[in-house]
Amino acid sequence: MNTTTVTTSGASADLLPAKGPLLTRSGWGTILVALLVVCAVAPLLNLVVPAGSVFHLSDYMLGLLGKIMCYAICALAMDLIWGYTGILSLGHGLFFALGGYVMGMYLMRQIGRDGNYQSDLPDFMVFLDWKELPWHWALSDSFVATLLLVVLVPGLVAFVFGYFAFRSRIKGVYFSIITQALTFAALLLFFRNETGMGGNNGFTDFKRILGLPIATQEMRMTLFIITGLTLLGFYLFARWLVGSKFGRVLQAVRDAESRVMFCGYNPLPYKLTIWTISAVMCGIAGALYVPQVGIINPSEMSTAASIEMAVWAAVGGRATLVGPIIGAFLVNGAKSWLTVTFPEVWLYFLGALFIAVTLFMPHGVVGLVRKLRTRKGDSA
Repeated sequence: MNTTTVTTSGASADLLPAKGPLLTRSGWGTILVALLVVCAVAPLLNLVVPAGSVFHLSDYMLGLLGKIMCYAICALAMDLIWGYTGILSLGHGLFFALGGYVMGMYLMRQIGRDGNYQSDLPDFMVFLDWKELPWHWALSDSFVATLLLVVLVPGLVAFVFGYFAFRSRIKGVYFSIITQALTFAALLLFFRNETGMGGNNGFTDFKRILGLPIATQEMRMTLFIITGLTLLGFYLFARWLVGSKFGRVLQAVRDAESRVMFCGYNPLPYKLTIWTISAVMCGIAGALYVPQVGIINPSEMSTAASIEMAVWAAVGGRATLVGPIIGAFLVNGAKSWLTVTFPEVWLYFLGALFIAVTLFMPHGVVGLVRKLRTRKGDSA
């Protein structure tokens, strides 16, 4: 292991581990392969290869992969707060939905007079006899403002909630329950028609984005590529973050928060910062999810949706970064396949998967692979 010698006046030299590279050579190779798949292979298989070919990537599969990549961003965000900081959130579905609703508001304004009622107002507002847009829709016709609000709205909600929660030193199961209660309260609020957010139906029937038709192969591929690049960018950002001094303090807070305080560190700004960053990542994932799936409603704030994010991280392997991404693809891929192949009993298969992971793979899929590699190296 490379070490760095640190000397102080009147004290002996201490050997501290030197900061390693962001990625190994094989790691950068994997990133390059992922870039080629997202930016070259997938477009080629979807747009160029004939639909009758076995190598053709269907529009359905393209949309499914794009949706799972959005989920993978959420799983990565969960790993930063749970795997590296020890904060288990059961309410991150709220931040995902907030980002989705902000993007949905913009897409609803893009419909214009092409709706069923041929009005400047969204169809659900005309149906409810609204005469004008509510105040929180004021910036919804601007794409630039929408991009800013996708970051600011989840970030601000997370910052305010996190500040009061962390300042009160709420932690453990109590914090998890409070995040779940917050999300459920937001779910009930968004179900009300008076909020001007579409009630239980939410937003749907999107037609354009930036004035371009949204239901074309080219637009679907563009959104797919943007989502893939965003996932890779967040992964590299997370690698840099956990390898920095900030990331080491987060891991120290996870392992022994009281000792961190005795060493002179205040955990509050560290926990609040990573909590807000994690919420913003989920908000961006939600904004990318909505135009690809074509709908956003309060069900994205359900308790089950937030718990699933923790499941993805656990199945893939906490505190590994790549593990939660693998977990999101594994669980959602299995879920999609099982619902088609075994529509009546697929929940039992999925439950068996979670039980197997809990009993036999406490460190997730990545932990199991590492364990097998270690055994193979010892036997050699």
